[in-house]
Amino acid sequence: MVNKYFIGSHISERKFRQIVKFFCLDIEAKKTAELTGISRQSINKIYTAIRLRIADICSMVTQPTKGEFELDESYFGAHRVRGIRGRGARGKIIIFGIFKRPNTVYTYIINDCSSETLLPIIKDIIHPDAVVITDGFKTYNALNKEGFKHHFTVNHEENEFAKSPMIHTNGIENFWGLCKVRFSKFRGINKSTFYLHLKECKFRYNNRERDIYKLLIYNFRIFPLKLS
Repeated sequence: MVNKYFIGSHISERKFRQIVKFFCLDIEAKKTAELTGISRQSINKIYTAIRLRIADICSMVTQPTKGEFELDESYFGAHRVRGIRGRGARGKIIIFGIFKRPNTVYTYIINDCSSETLLPIIKDIIHPDAVVITDGFKTYNALNKEGFKHHFTVNHEENEFAKSPMIHTNGIENFWGLCKVRFSKFRGINKSTFYLHLKECKFRYNNRERDIYKLLIYNFRIFPLKLS
């Protein structure tokens, strides 16, 4: 049996397309195994292979662009450790997000929120002539020194969430909310696979107006998956 979508697989192309369809419908591996009659272990391997490909797609290099961008960080993982608050919350995974209005998000797992960490990422995505909106976190003060002349801030610590219809960070914050709701259904995500689930969220969000089943099947036809 030859599967042009998945080299080395013993699953038929029809069954594989069915599994991809269930993945795109966001059906959990356990349920997909029940619906297809394929072992949970095999479904887990296929789901992981799909997520690895999605991560590759999300990692494609882009050129800095103009437009309107919102920047923010979010923390995922264990509940806050007593006595540790804010951006230094211990035991959490730090995600830096860039939202290009109206509908594209970029995500990065980072070790800290220093300007040395964030500025290279920002410069890779955002052109200095773009409009950039952030909260009042001190790291973002360096943007002006780096030539970003259209930097606006909202001060969340003073309950300021929008200075005008343009100056707000609602787009990236909405994405964080969608991620946390989606992650909650897994009842905890292992740190070793968190990156893949994050990139899947990004892929689903950025392509929410498209048929992701067709996108993935086309990709697998051109560049077949392989058993690791």
